Amino acid sequence: MGLSFGTEIDYAMLVKLYGAEPAGEARYSPPKCVGTRMEVKQGDPDPEHVSTSYAERQNLNMRMGMRRFTRLTNAFSKKCENHEHMIALYYAFYNFARVHQTLKTTPAVAAGVADHVWTLTELVGLLDRAEARATGTDSN
Repeated sequence: MGLSFGTEIDYAMLVKLYGAEPAGEARYSPPKCVGTRMEVKQGDPDPEHVSTSYAERQNLNMRMGMRRFTRLTNAFSKKCENHEHMIALYYAFYNFARVHQTLKTTPAVAAGVADHVWTLTELVGLLDRAEARATGTDSN
């Protein structure tokens, strides 16, 4: 973690504690969560914001928005490189071009990272610029 963020991050984990495995007919049901324990990993995180809800919601959004994570579909990525590119494209669209219902804008605009909602043409333009740089035909 230190290589990515240095000491400029407050980080904690919420560890869920589960009860005994159900027996009999209910054995296919997951065990019940009987409590949680917060483990501070670095810095001074705010206990009010230590939650698995953010990560779980993002995982659900990604699974529902990208069928590549569903193995038995025709969108399943057979090459890791294609999968990586699709994830990058999904997050660029999600953060810069998709207006979120609760924010009434994009997360990038809400966070002050962007000054407008991007169009798909702008996103594709990033690919064109990257390709031009890679081939040495960039005019900038």
